[in-house]
Amino acid sequence: MAKSGHKGISRIDQPRKRTHGWYVRVTFRGEQRAKFLGDATHGGKRKALREAVRVRNRLERELGKPRTDRTVVTRSPRSGTGMIGVQRAQRRDRGPGGKPVIRDVYVVTWHPTPHTTRRTTVSVDRYGEEEAFRRACELRVAKEREVYGAPLQTGSPPTGS
Repeated sequence: MAKSGHKGISRIDQPRKRTHGWYVRVTFRGEQRAKFLGDATHGGKRKALREAVRVRNRLERELGKPRTDRTVVTRSPRSGTGMIGVQRAQRRDRGPGGKPVIRDVYVVTWHPTPHTTRRTTVSVDRYGEEEAFRRACELRVAKEREVYGAPLQTGSPPTGS
């Protein structure tokens, strides 16, 4: 969280340049918007901060970003499946007679509250590769809707992995 106590709002104080105010930055789905709100223009430090919060909320609405103080990740080059929060893995279980068995699964991960991670798996053995991936993606979108109020990843899930 920024020192302002508001996500996406930073304090700028450069006495040499006589620049004092709040800098608002909002990034969502690769698009970034920014605006500087000077203290002098808005009638002081507190009023400028209040206006910065209003501007940040307006910019988030324009970009379609859900209003939350948490980090919102919508895409990452590190995702092996093309869907954030869905990974292909192998799970070690105990089979009949207690013998170790390795099962192919898709692991779905989400964060219902800050510092809390939840995960579940969808079996590739039970549903097949494509159906398991489709179910995992649907589950992830449902969890995004539950946590953020709307799905964050647009479009249909990538085909195959």
